[in-house]
Amino acid sequence: MSFVQLVESVGEEELFNPTPEHLALREMVREFSAKELEPQAKECDEAETFNQQLFQRLGQELTLFGVTVPEQDGGLGMDPVASTIIIEEMSAVDPGFALSYLAHEVLFVNNFYISANAEQREKYLAKTMDGTWIAGMGMTEPGIGTDVLGMTTLAEDCGDHFLLNGAKQFITNATLGSVFLIYAKIHKEARAISSFVVTSDLPGFSVGKKEEKMGMRSSPTAQLVFEGIKLPKENLLGQVNAGMTHMMRNLEIERVTLAAQSLGIARRCLEVAAHYAIQERHQFGKPLSSFGQIQRMIAEGFAEYQAARTLVYTVARQISPLTRKSLGAASAKLVATRMAEKIGREMIQVLGGYGYTRDYPIERLYRDAILLSIGGGTNEAMQKNIIKDISMGL
Repeated sequence: MSFVQLVESVGEEELFNPTPEHLALREMVREFSAKELEPQAKECDEAETFNQQLFQRLGQELTLFGVTVPEQDGGLGMDPVASTIIIEEMSAVDPGFALSYLAHEVLFVNNFYISANAEQREKYLAKTMDGTWIAGMGMTEPGIGTDVLGMTTLAEDCGDHFLLNGAKQFITNATLGSVFLIYAKIHKEARAISSFVVTSDLPGFSVGKKEEKMGMRSSPTAQLVFEGIKLPKENLLGQVNAGMTHMMRNLEIERVTLAAQSLGIARRCLEVAAHYAIQERHQFGKPLSSFGQIQRMIAEGFAEYQAARTLVYTVARQISPLTRKSLGAASAKLVATRMAEKIGREMIQVLGGYGYTRDYPIERLYRDAILLSIGGGTNEAMQKNIIKDISMGL
């Protein structure tokens, strides 16, 4: 029995793969990750390069863009569990590549489809679902983190168009993106925001310096700058000042899928460390796994991973565009991201000096895991949100 089979022997199959279609999807993505992602993951991390050709194959060959888009509009017509499955499986091999997928698929395609009208879907959806266009989302700003309503990007209403000025910081896929979902205020002093489609070919659009990052190095991150961009009125998504609704609705699936990245990272770290301690490394004539300290780290890590996985998939089954589960999404992200960081660090300890080198993937996976307690709302923000939801429910 393989390590992955051991993992899947714990818990109810229906929770993690609710239908035969979910199971087939998992098997397909797992095979793709092993055959296609694995060989290039280390090289792309070290060179800080994004495999655009492989990324576009996700849309052109595997039809993995538009997972939550209804079949009549060209998507798979599946649910957030399907998105969770895809991102968990990719992240067990190349979390950076999976992050770019998440930004394109969850932050843009899913969010755009729910918020757009028929004409906007007709204009933009096909090119993002077949991989012709790479997409992303812009919410975070320089100097503005979790204080979303403090954003300063302004889309001034000029009658026949909007005039967009401002900047967005730490934007995944910024250097390669053709289209972005951008949040901005209509009025400088407003306490409401709106959402817009912004393409990179518009005059006044530019990309800042590519960030040099600790982890997720195969996923490009940069600043987006808007200088006097004339946005047609039809680029507004939904109603004026409805952006917060769009944002909060999509934050739930974003947080669950970021938690799914943590699951993939943790599973791979445990798999590598368990194989090393049980089959590869002997100390004082015994397998490394015979020592109590090593047993504790691997055993507790396995149990904590299984607990987090159960929570993440439970919440994934509950969320939808019409159902708010902010308490569950925040809890899943908080628990899973902490778990992955802890397991990554302790599995490095299991391997000792080898864990600290790049001979094994745990070093890279641990660096990647650290982002997940920051992106999509910091873990401190998750704690604040959880307390707020509990207080409102009492």
